[in-house]
Amino acid sequence: MSDIDKLSATETALAIRERQVSATEVMEAAIKRIETADPKLNAFVYTSFDEALDSAESADLAVARGDKLGPFHGVPTAMKDLFDFKPGWPSTLGGIPQLKDNIADNKCGFVDRMESAGAIFVGKTNSPAMGFRGTTDNVAFGPTSNPFDVTRNAGGSSGGSAAAVASGMLPLAEGTDGGGSIRIPAAWTNTVGFRASAGRTPSLVRPNAFANTLPYLFEGTITRTVNDAIVALGVLQGAHPGDPNCHDMVNDFSDAGLRGIKGMRIGYSPNLDVFPVEAEVSNVVSEAVKAFELAGAHVEEIKIGLNRDQREYSDVWCRLFVPIMRHSFDAIKESGLDLLSAEHRHGLSPDLLDWVERVGPGYSADDLFRDLSVRTEVFDAYQSVFGKYDLIISPTVTAMPVKNATDGNTKGPSQINGIDIDPLIGWCPTFLTNFTGHPSVSVPAGLGTSGLPVGLHIVGRRQADGDVLAAAAAFERLRPWVQHYDRISL
Repeated sequence: MSDIDKLSATETALAIRERQVSATEVMEAAIKRIETADPKLNAFVYTSFDEALDSAESADLAVARGDKLGPFHGVPTAMKDLFDFKPGWPSTLGGIPQLKDNIADNKCGFVDRMESAGAIFVGKTNSPAMGFRGTTDNVAFGPTSNPFDVTRNAGGSSGGSAAAVASGMLPLAEGTDGGGSIRIPAAWTNTVGFRASAGRTPSLVRPNAFANTLPYLFEGTITRTVNDAIVALGVLQGAHPGDPNCHDMVNDFSDAGLRGIKGMRIGYSPNLDVFPVEAEVSNVVSEAVKAFELAGAHVEEIKIGLNRDQREYSDVWCRLFVPIMRHSFDAIKESGLDLLSAEHRHGLSPDLLDWVERVGPGYSADDLFRDLSVRTEVFDAYQSVFGKYDLIISPTVTAMPVKNATDGNTKGPSQINGIDIDPLIGWCPTFLTNFTGHPSVSVPAGLGTSGLPVGLHIVGRRQADGDVLAAAAAFERLRPWVQHYDRISL
């Protein structure tokens, strides 16, 4: 079979199941594509091809025996090099050079459930240190480039996974999302980044199992099709004994891609009230919104009800992450490595160090509760909108892909339309739904005049994941994006 790299994850699994191609042939094609494309993109920080080929051989034997096969049987995938683990594989927490020899001895929930579904892991993908920004770059491995323009960044913090999927190295890969880290790189790479409702998929954070609510942290996938995101949700959802916040609600979303959105009420916010948006992004998204009306939905321009300056909201997000990062550094220090010391601090970005050292020591319980009150304001605003509308749509991010830096410190823009913003996360209003826990997805809205991708963000009521996926699928039918991958030449 030719063009294996153009198949979606579900198409790949079906071809293996029907013996049109073997899992070994699929894996060999993926490895060849990685060896060709990754030197130009820097999506991977670790690969384990021999292990993956052994697993593919085992997958072929399962097909030959007539075993019951999982929905992703034989499909190559990858995990993000941040807080997730696989025994024997290194974990650098986002390219921290002092952790290059840090070998995991346990398996995270994402790996466990995806392997149970038949997927085969080929390696780990690049991310920024501690995932603390909307781009992918770090001291140890450098930036991950955008497949549509290798001088520009793939977005973050799951940028390695997004670049691998967009470029055809893999049909799907892991993303984690504490402020938009699945959806931001999806917007910049013409891929689908779905993030489920709070509590639907487990996140096994340690040593503090409750840190995944401050703000909400999620595990999910980056794919090229909405259907792959639907199938992945079916694999990942459901309670896990290691996550005290994950509920046992399991729904069948298999029809979400077909049921349509006729009669749905959709609120369109061009700028989430307070976030400046680059003209190229605005133009693409405002045109793309028309597809929902063609699909039979009722679309109205709305206000969300956010009344603070956008910088206040992004500062709250950064402050909420500071205790998580400090706690992680303290845990590493207990093992004998002080990453904040003069000897080792060069492995962390200046911005991360600034937040951890400037804010961290004095961040009190009173400060935390004040920030959680702002977070509650955002939650109440969204809930008020959902009293009238089924979905909220907006730009995923407010800026086009930025140029890669050369010092390991690529950031987003510091100003849009003359307005100062936080270059770490201020151009990524995706973090608002990490405050609230509503399900959301970024789908490709189209290409700007620069030829670079723009993302459209769809948010639904809490636990209404099916509505979000149905809208994404309806949009995909009316404004397909698969043809844009042909523009990638690597």
